[in-house]
Amino acid sequence: MAAFVGQSWALLLGIFFLMLGNGMQATLLGIRGALEGYSASTMSFVMAGYFLGFLGGSRLAPAMIKRVGHVRVFAALASMISATFILFAAFPSYVVWILLRIAVGFCFSGVYVVAESWLNDSASNRNRGMALSIYLIVQLFGIVSAQALLNLGDPSGYFLFVIASVLVSISFTPILLSVSPVPVFHTSKPMTLRELYRVSPLGCIGSLLLGATFAGLWGMGSVYGTEAGMSVAEISLFVAISTFGGLLCQFPIGWISDRMDRRLLIALNSTACAAASIAGIVFGDYFIALLIIGFAIGGITHPLYSLIIAHTNDFIGHEDMAAAAGGLIFIHGIGAIGGPILVGWMMETFGAKGYFIYILVLVSMLAGYAFFRMTVRSAPSSEDTAALTPVNPGSTPVAVDMVAQEYSSEQDESQ
Repeated sequence: MAAFVGQSWALLLGIFFLMLGNGMQATLLGIRGALEGYSASTMSFVMAGYFLGFLGGSRLAPAMIKRVGHVRVFAALASMISATFILFAAFPSYVVWILLRIAVGFCFSGVYVVAESWLNDSASNRNRGMALSIYLIVQLFGIVSAQALLNLGDPSGYFLFVIASVLVSISFTPILLSVSPVPVFHTSKPMTLRELYRVSPLGCIGSLLLGATFAGLWGMGSVYGTEAGMSVAEISLFVAISTFGGLLCQFPIGWISDRMDRRLLIALNSTACAAASIAGIVFGDYFIALLIIGFAIGGITHPLYSLIIAHTNDFIGHEDMAAAAGGLIFIHGIGAIGGPILVGWMMETFGAKGYFIYILVLVSMLAGYAFFRMTVRSAPSSEDTAALTPVNPGSTPVAVDMVAQEYSSEQDESQ
């Protein structure tokens, strides 16, 4: 671990600053929207714009990199992100915000592809799984830390948007000046969605439902806070504790998943999340209770994405994992686009508690389908499954491709 961190500290530091900036703008925009008088349903379209742009960017970024190279793509897109953060404060119009969020999502997807390509290139077969784990920790720690920065200024002004812009700008320096040589970018032959569904129905349905869940949970968390009457400090703490729960629970749940039928663990996790959502509906007026509930929901749902990928990989050869990953991420992105819009409608209809009603419906559907799949197909033996490698739901196909490479190296060593 020390050798990898010593070699990749500049890249990891740059990613940390990226997540600080991205984590700030997502929460800050939800707070600023309430100050501008925008309803939850209006803000839901603003928040959905990021996921629409991210999905489009993840499809186009490989072609951009092949044409002009990693360095130019990273510098151009990161510069656009930095400029866009300032424009949010300069043009407080929800129509402009939607367009800016689409641009931010598009640019971040390309930046992540470049950063994760460099991460993959700096890792070896012996430490690729560890590299992904460290990458996940840095990402989530950046998002958690970003929430504290929201208390440094007035969300109705420019200052916090400037800070987010500066943080993204700072991220260029360690990545562009310290990482060498430029990695070779590879693309895998895609797997059709029909083929992917035939291989893993739970993987496809689970990715769709989780995409909608994550986008609603994290994309609209700050909007929920404003609807529930929280202060800026309380909103930042609520978003931070949910993310921290995902960071803390990822690895123990992963350890458990390597020792039981992953479908059962997916079903049990989803059921537990449904119970926590019911608690949120009942005890939503008590802030301390909301912190506990937010920690539980974040800790339960965040590992589900890694579980879905690991479950899908259990039924395919390692040579097809990268192609399957691309399909799962596309399905995840489709769900993510609709997630904030549905949450906004639920909060408009049922008030702030619609946030938890939405999560309850989705995770209940996931639990029910996972239990159903257990009756249709038997679980693979433990000898035929790979160890779970944690993956962030906001990662690109490059990071998930690293999971396939990790599994492939494990298979080669066992033979």
